[in-house]
Amino acid sequence: MSTYAPFAAAHEPEGHVVRWTHWDGEHLDTVAIRWENEGFTVTGNDTCERVEWVLRLSPTWQVRQFILFRDLEEPDLWLATDGGGRWGEMNGAHRTELDGCYDVILDCTPFTLALPVRRLPLQVGHAAEVPVVHVDTDTLEARSEVHVYARLDTHRWRADELEFTVDEHGVVIDLADRFRRA
Repeated sequence: MSTYAPFAAAHEPEGHVVRWTHWDGEHLDTVAIRWENEGFTVTGNDTCERVEWVLRLSPTWQVRQFILFRDLEEPDLWLATDGGGRWGEMNGAHRTELDGCYDVILDCTPFTLALPVRRLPLQVGHAAEVPVVHVDTDTLEARSEVHVYARLDTHRWRADELEFTVDEHGVVIDLADRFRRA
């Protein structure tokens, strides 16, 4: 299990709120982490991509559901997993091409990088291959990819070519040339 601190603030009504500005300084990404129904509910809003998303996580930070809203009141994309790597849409369609993935990655937020970071028991200098569902917010394409996560230092990580630092909770502080904590 990860060595990062628990989210005590997630148990408060407003939850644990984290904000990043895009590197251009013009757009904001806001994430709230709340403890609800014996798990974490994470909501995000990105002003650049103009999307809202929701992740429902187990107490050990395994994805249970992912919901993406763009321009409709109803979800544009709603995926769920059984916790064992089987994925489907909420309408019941099995997404066999996503099977084996445990995490969801969005390019519009640095938050999703925290999912494997919080869960992986990596020591400094070690790496692991992590199968993920990469969601394109423009096309709604959800595809399976394998990312290599490496722990470079106590609070410094690399996911493929992206290097980033994390706080005491394992959540990204800065992602060079893309996001910085507001």
